[in-house]
Amino acid sequence: MPRVAIDVLLKREILDPQGRAVEEALPGLGFEGVRDVRIGKHLELEVDAEGDELAERLEEVCDGFLTNPVIESYTWRVIGEDERADA
Repeated sequence: MPRVAIDVLLKREILDPQGRAVEEALPGLGFEGVRDVRIGKHLELEVDAEGDELAERLEEVCDGFLTNPVIESYTWRVIGEDERADA
């Protein structure tokens, strides 16, 4: 069963107040040269599907439940054990 990582961000034309707050705080913490910070969600899940069926199911889940397609965009990819965020 493949493990999938899904990253959700606000669309570029949507103001990201959390990202802006982090961007403004970084120089004061000694982190210079960082800009265009965007805050989002990272999800990992296992899906009982492969190939085209996997893609179709993920599109349904992302568009129908995990994101607000009006203001958010997402990307997904199949990951290995070494790529897990909780590794």
